[in-house]
Amino acid sequence: MPRKSSSKTSEKEGIPKWVEDEIKSIELSEYETLNRVGYILEIYDKDKKLDIQLYEALPDGRTIVEGIDVPKFHDFSKFMKGFVYEFKIKMSKGKISDKTREFLKMQYMLEMDYIFQFELVELQLMDVESEAITSDINESDE
Repeated sequence: MPRKSSSKTSEKEGIPKWVEDEIKSIELSEYETLNRVGYILEIYDKDKKLDIQLYEALPDGRTIVEGIDVPKFHDFSKFMKGFVYEFKIKMSKGKISDKTREFLKMQYMLEMDYIFQFELVELQLMDVESEAITSDINESDE
């Protein structure tokens, strides 16, 4: 007869409840507000979130931000994937405990000290095409 899996086995298959509970309860404090240029990868209108790709990394090293929170006053119908924007992003962070950090390192080979949360403060569509046209005109004049 097959044996039922033990609770230790199930912990290896997923994150234990104590880790989830800690991560959900971490107090985040505003860390920094940054301006970065990039583009929208995905729009989640129902959840009021975006996935974005940045040309310059954030302080934690990432260039892709998944699930960035967007305040409800932004009009999602005007967002366009693949177009270049300047994003103003508020980063918040909270420190994880030594116990959780050690667990993530041992179980997932993931070294992390902080949990980050990102919120879009504002974005501005950049007029990249007209700049390219202007530079083409200037080059043809020479």
